Amino acid sequence: MITAGKTSTFLMFVLMIVCIEMMMNRAKRGQLPYVRRIAGIEAMEEAVGRATELGTPVFYVPGRTEINTAGAAQTMAGLEILSYVAELTAKYGTELRTAIAAPNVQPVAEEIVKQSYIKQGKAEAIKPEFVQFLSNEQFAFAAACLDIMHRERVGAAIMIGEFQAETMMLVEGAAQANAITICGTSRTFQIPFFVAAADYVLIGEEMFAGGAYLSKDPVKLGSIAAQDIGKFVGTAFIVIGAILATMGDKTLLNLIKM
Repeated sequence: MITAGKTSTFLMFVLMIVCIEMMMNRAKRGQLPYVRRIAGIEAMEEAVGRATELGTPVFYVPGRTEINTAGAAQTMAGLEILSYVAELTAKYGTELRTAIAAPNVQPVAEEIVKQSYIKQGKAEAIKPEFVQFLSNEQFAFAAACLDIMHRERVGAAIMIGEFQAETMMLVEGAAQANAITICGTSRTFQIPFFVAAADYVLIGEEMFAGGAYLSKDPVKLGSIAAQDIGKFVGTAFIVIGAILATMGDKTLLNLIKM
């Protein structure tokens, strides 16, 4: 026996998969979807450039969550943007400090930075201190980050991933070091702190779209376009369903319950 709502959910899932495939194929044929300007992403070159002019490092934190937890998607988004930032620091010859809080993120971040420098033809410039494991204890990690930011007077602080109660400590510490700050998270409770204290903020899905925005990869862009279509359809169902239910017509509601 099929539980109420399972059939409609399955059909929507299949339609979403078909939509993603169609949009990916369109993108591969050169029909790339439009992605609106993301100010926080575009400001990264400016931030790295400022650190270069000052002769100070760029400080990067890809969140504080391991890659095998519920927050893994945010960590992966942070690591994807780290690749772009590392390419910029390699290009401009700027020092990089990547602070890691999760042991299983350390080797991934090291390889990402290594490949970014190799891509720019700067393999000889890679240093062990570019990626540092600090601590997996929340406030010990935050304290170590504050020490690096103030001791090395970083010119730019980029923090993208999942953050928790240490959020305000990190962004305020960066501001006190006079660093330009670019922050991003999809953790609802922490977004207001970034908005209040950071120079640029990637809010929610802007962080996940960052990799596609930077790479212009057809597969990633097609996937994002399909997701937006899914959101539009879902919103339309909610609005139409609410109107019909208000008028006493439960046709759409009954279809969803199938």
